[in-house]
Amino acid sequence: MINFRSTVFRALADPSRLKILDFLSPGEKCACDIVEAVGFAQPTVSRHLKVLIDCGILRRRRERNKMLYTITNPKIHEIIDLVDSRFIDSLSRHVIAMVKHGYR
Repeated sequence: MINFRSTVFRALADPSRLKILDFLSPGEKCACDIVEAVGFAQPTVSRHLKVLIDCGILRRRRERNKMLYTITNPKIHEIIDLVDSRFIDSLSRHVIAMVKHGYR
């Protein structure tokens, strides 16, 4: 379970993948639409999509000559949204306090 969680968090750690997930939040989209929306080259988007599929965050299906992608469980956005400004402020205060006390 720890290894699986680690894989999911590594997938979520990339800003490009978060951008893709944000774009997919309303629902299923074609790969061509994802490429256009996020502004990355097609091979780059394909690599990011593969990471998200491999860890179970996304699924894909073929419809004629298009590949469509969708989020497997919308709760992934709840996980992402937990890292809000209050959480970041709390971590920042902790890091500042540790630096003041000579800890790294």
